[in-house]
Amino acid sequence: MMAVVGFSLLHAANAKHGYRQCAGKNASEGGCFHWVTFDRVGQGPRVRMSNVSKGSIIGPLTRAVLLTILCWPGLPAALTAQPTTHLKRPLVEIRTELGNMVVALYNETPVHRDNFLQLVRTGAYDSLLFHRIVPGFAIEGGDPTSKYAEPGVQLGQVPDTLGIPLEVVPGLIHKKGALSAAPAGETREFTGLSHRSRFFIVQGTPYTAEELIEVAERNANLGTPFSYTDEDRLEYSSLGGQPRLDGGYTVFGEVLEGLEVIDALAKQPCNAWDRPLKDIRMFIRTME
Repeated sequence: MMAVVGFSLLHAANAKHGYRQCAGKNASEGGCFHWVTFDRVGQGPRVRMSNVSKGSIIGPLTRAVLLTILCWPGLPAALTAQPTTHLKRPLVEIRTELGNMVVALYNETPVHRDNFLQLVRTGAYDSLLFHRIVPGFAIEGGDPTSKYAEPGVQLGQVPDTLGIPLEVVPGLIHKKGALSAAPAGETREFTGLSHRSRFFIVQGTPYTAEELIEVAERNANLGTPFSYTDEDRLEYSSLGGQPRLDGGYTVFGEVLEGLEVIDALAKQPCNAWDRPLKDIRMFIRTME
């Protein structure tokens, strides 16, 4: 599946403080956050040949039959194509005045990965703001209009009329440090689309196994089912995160170094729009 993500939070009953109500574990069922977007993916099947091939598979006729079988067009693509998930994950560095974060981008979400890398390489993110911060939930940035924004104005409101399709992959969860795409917009027409520029990084809170079961049932009822492994449950209980977002937004990377920077950003005082009172700019570079 291919998808794209963006980060824009919304609550049907309170647009102004929409995703703030999603931050807690006891948020109402109507609350959610909308956006315009580890290696746990199993490897493809391997072709094996038994030891009998050493003695009995000889002669031009047998070789011809073997080649015909291997090249037959009806066979699964896994026999002829290598998965992209074996590639080394690209790394980027997000620099801020509060510290730096090293982020790995997932090869399992190639559309979001390549879109993000293109923006980084062209300098599109340099000097943009982290324009929305909700402690215990996430920090949002990447709004193209934020570079020259007036102090105090609300940001992250302009939809991405194109967007990119969501790439929801089992095992890629909204744990602390997850890099996820914001929604393309906050209305129905943008459902299933990520914003090509805006993103958020999860801070979150710990969830017990029992709480995670409740969240999974809620997500399924909302049409975004998501299953968890024992490792996922351990990460949510120890590291924390926001499982309410699983299945509805594209997680396309994770912070490998600098989780403490997320906590430092989350402590910044903000106005009524959750925008930091002091502008915090980002500069992102690839680590190739």
